[in-house]
Amino acid sequence: MPSPKIAIVGAGMAGMAAAGTLRQAGIEVEIYEQAHQFGRIGAGIQMLPNSMKVLRGIGVEPMLRERAFAPFSHLNRVGDTGEIKRELPMPEDLYGAPFLCMHRADLHEALTSIVPNEIIHLDKKLVGLEQDGGPVTLSFSDGTTAEADAVIGADGVHSVVREIIIGPDRPIHRGRIAYRSVFSSHLLPKEISRSRTKWWGEDRHIVIYYTTCDRSQLYFVTSVPEPAEWMTKESWSAKGDVKELRKAYAGFHSEVRMVLEACPDCHKWAILERDPLPSWSQGRVILIGDACHPMTPYMAQGAATSIEDAAVLARCLKDISIEAIESAFRRFEAHRKPRTSRIQEISSANTWMSGGNDDPGWLYGYDAWNVSLDEPAPTPGRSEKSAAA
Repeated sequence: MPSPKIAIVGAGMAGMAAAGTLRQAGIEVEIYEQAHQFGRIGAGIQMLPNSMKVLRGIGVEPMLRERAFAPFSHLNRVGDTGEIKRELPMPEDLYGAPFLCMHRADLHEALTSIVPNEIIHLDKKLVGLEQDGGPVTLSFSDGTTAEADAVIGADGVHSVVREIIIGPDRPIHRGRIAYRSVFSSHLLPKEISRSRTKWWGEDRHIVIYYTTCDRSQLYFVTSVPEPAEWMTKESWSAKGDVKELRKAYAGFHSEVRMVLEACPDCHKWAILERDPLPSWSQGRVILIGDACHPMTPYMAQGAATSIEDAAVLARCLKDISIEAIESAFRRFEAHRKPRTSRIQEISSANTWMSGGNDDPGWLYGYDAWNVSLDEPAPTPGRSEKSAAA
């Protein structure tokens, strides 16, 4: 029985993770990316145990361990006084995988390392999809076409695939801007905390952590109230004003002010989200990651849930016939949507780990390789064990 040939649109975290999981499942893939090259944008990323289990399964964990920083805890502090609101120590045995903080480019490089160069096609901007119950034809702006048995739209918050199959819409901007920077820790007069620390203010916050195992680089990302008239699809990482940023956090703890005083420059981007979609697929085309469940970065789960998607989708498609693709897509969506919709909701509210003693095991304990796919994925109050029973 021939396995389906899959086209992946988008070579970001979701697309590369999907390529890795699908190839491991014995499925042939081709990746189409609109950029003409991969760039090292200055941004950090957190990989918590739920996504690290997927990365372990596709063989990239060792490379990440060599480069990434393993924070002592998930630490939440009051912005001005530094009082601890909640701290969750994150030893590896707590949820069965490490908690690592790294540069986004290091994660992307690790994912790219397990995918052959010849199946990654750059400079391929999608402009059309045609399907009529059989193979899907992809059309690109350079006049070329490609054909596949199915298409995965992994092309992010401004997804062209979503616009084609769901219809045009606009992402929601709720008046929040993120400033961010990666820079040398040698610019600091002293070390920062060895935890991943979120400093909470009344209407703003800042998250700070190291991104390298030797603590030579650190990263911060903020959320501040600010309009975004300057925003375009291409300006997701525009230049920010460091002096204005320092003013915005002038009343914060001395460790925060120390980091911002040392920061040489920064970028900013508008924080965008969408309400959960009514459907993630149409025929033999399906969306994953930010293309179908974009979320605020406040739970560090945007890329993580995309990586979870990749593992679950590969499991749904493994050893199926071409005729069974649509039912596999429905199974994937039925399992994944309740979880990602709940994460979108909690992340949008920006309440995660701000206090209290709720159990985060439903989030960090999730194992995309082994959870039962015939019922919805774990959500608050519904643990991995009950979901797998």
